[in-house]
Amino acid sequence: MKKILVTGALGQIGTELVVKLREQYGVDNIIATNRSRYEGHPVVEGGTFELLDVTDEKGVFEIAKKYDVDTIIHMAALLSATAEKNPKLAWDINMGGLMNTLEVARELNCKFFTPSSIGAFGPTSPKDNTPQDTIQRPTTMYGVNKVSGELLCDYYYHKFGVDTRGVRFPGLISYAQAPGGGTTDYAVHIYYDALKLGKYTSYIAKGTYMDMMYMPDAVKAIIDLMEADPSKLKHRNAFNVTAMSFDPEEIAAEIKKHIPTFTIDYDVDPVRQTIADSWPNSIDPTAAKEEWGFSVEYDLARMTEDMLAKLKEKGI
Repeated sequence: MKKILVTGALGQIGTELVVKLREQYGVDNIIATNRSRYEGHPVVEGGTFELLDVTDEKGVFEIAKKYDVDTIIHMAALLSATAEKNPKLAWDINMGGLMNTLEVARELNCKFFTPSSIGAFGPTSPKDNTPQDTIQRPTTMYGVNKVSGELLCDYYYHKFGVDTRGVRFPGLISYAQAPGGGTTDYAVHIYYDALKLGKYTSYIAKGTYMDMMYMPDAVKAIIDLMEADPSKLKHRNAFNVTAMSFDPEEIAAEIKKHIPTFTIDYDVDPVRQTIADSWPNSIDPTAAKEEWGFSVEYDLARMTEDMLAKLKEKGI
């Protein structure tokens, strides 16, 4: 990767990804794009930034051509809970945007990354240690988008030779950017409320396990996969990756080690709970480890310590 275009660059993943890419590949070699511009945002102020709506294929092509990019990292998407509220908009953005960016990658011979999700699994997928290759019959629009996206990226690789790559991310936890409407967002909100209020009301029920990952490990996974030897990639577009699996009580217990008076209660959101119940409790990342050396640095304890420290630094 020498010249990289990132869509959805002001989102939860994009914010930390762009900062890391600029550090690693040079500020002038990263073209950050987003459909909206937020003045003062570190991605906007820290290097090249362009407004871009990924549903506009011509716009995607013009920016990619203008900067002579060789890699597209496509992060723009509508997330799970938000997608359920407006499924047609989710399809238009998630699938229309993916199709447009894949077409540009094909036309300009770019390497291509887009993330899938544990949302690509469904209630009939194995719940524990979900295999890399298994039944995928999601019951959410977001999940349908993600399965369709996995297949579409495979198609562009086999049909046109586009070097497509991707992972199935679990819930992602970050201190740098607020989450954007995902089912696993409670695992970010809980840290904010722990520091601000000393308590948290969870919209996810006690005993609901979901896979999670700290954002530095997610960013590392993207870069490691994109730098991997393509001859070793058998799956390419949908590698299971994970760092930990916990329920709300377990993350609360870890926070209590740092804030002993912290308490948690529950007011379950039926929409997001139904989505969570359709997802795996834990997934098997063996293929990612074997094919490109996937690894993580943060478990629940280390992540909690770092999250609380970083949020305090931000004045939370």
